[in-house]
Amino acid sequence: MDDIDAADTTLNPHAVDDRTNDLQDRLELEPVTSEDEDYHSAPPDYKIMTYPADFTLKVLYEQWEEDEIMIPKFQRGFVWNQVQASKLIESFLVGLPIPAVFLYKEKDTEKHLVIDGQQRLLSTFYYFKGIFGSTENCRIFNLKGLNEASPFYEKKFEDLREAEKRRLRTAVLRAFIVQQIDPNDDTSMYHIFERLNTGGTFLANQEIRNCLYHGKFVEFLEDINKFQKWRDILGKSEIDKRRKDIELIVRFLAMRDISAYRPPMKDFLSIYMRKNQSPSEEILEQNRILFEKTCERIIRNLGGRPFHVRAGLNPATFDAVMVAFSKHLDRIPEDIEQRYRNLVEDGKFVQITREGTTQEKSVRLRFEQAEKELFE
Repeated sequence: MDDIDAADTTLNPHAVDDRTNDLQDRLELEPVTSEDEDYHSAPPDYKIMTYPADFTLKVLYEQWEEDEIMIPKFQRGFVWNQVQASKLIESFLVGLPIPAVFLYKEKDTEKHLVIDGQQRLLSTFYYFKGIFGSTENCRIFNLKGLNEASPFYEKKFEDLREAEKRRLRTAVLRAFIVQQIDPNDDTSMYHIFERLNTGGTFLANQEIRNCLYHGKFVEFLEDINKFQKWRDILGKSEIDKRRKDIELIVRFLAMRDISAYRPPMKDFLSIYMRKNQSPSEEILEQNRILFEKTCERIIRNLGGRPFHVRAGLNPATFDAVMVAFSKHLDRIPEDIEQRYRNLVEDGKFVQITREGTTQEKSVRLRFEQAEKELFE
């Protein structure tokens, strides 16, 4: 993979401090074995087609310019320095072999999503453009760190001879194209990202979803995640760096239609985000109103941090109670606080919110019990 070495903590004296800060910024969730097992579960059966394709750098650059190649906004982003990128360009110019990249072909759009290879691709694209880095913070891209005797030393793309420009434009980079054949939902893309593109550190589930299903819905989630009543429910004002807070919002919205639920939870949430990747403004506004009203009713009636029933926020208690509240916003019983206390202390409810929490039967049982004991 193209940037694993860039994350080697043995070369970074601040790595331990970074990990400590990362832990401090994470949302405190109750340890639940079934949730952890689901979180790391393997994919079900898929029919995947993988085939090689040789692209010239010119073709890849043109596809990128036309947004036919999409590079997700990973947490770490572009991390190569100018010397690393320069040596890659020199390798193309002198004909050295370059590792292949992995691209996922989306069924609906026919566009290619970069699974692995963004450092190589962006380095090449930046050199063609003549700048190193993003347009907000860039500098002239001339080849750094090469032997001074190299014919390409300190040269920008425009400084190359025409034959050298042509050699670079027609240089071939092999790509492996991955496409899901069955089932017809692109969920394998999630698992491919999870396994291949760690970027030297494992991305959390919701971070991967935000990359794969980029668009209006992700922007909407990022926005409502700042809602103060929601932060009060979580008991944490800071945004979770691994996007666990956003994953809980997705879980709430997706599980309002409990009849659609099929395990594993991680795939259920991914399918929901894919289906809602580009919703209308009307639907987004409806979801915003529903979410904010539900949070307000929860805080008004149960107080802050209501789902920290034992040690950390319990996701299974959260989804069942939040969904129940969302369906009874205008008729909340006066004794709802006592009803809630009775619910979370009930032996049966405790069991189904601590064991098998992502199994279909357990999910339906806890939703039925929360609905019955809180609002009937």
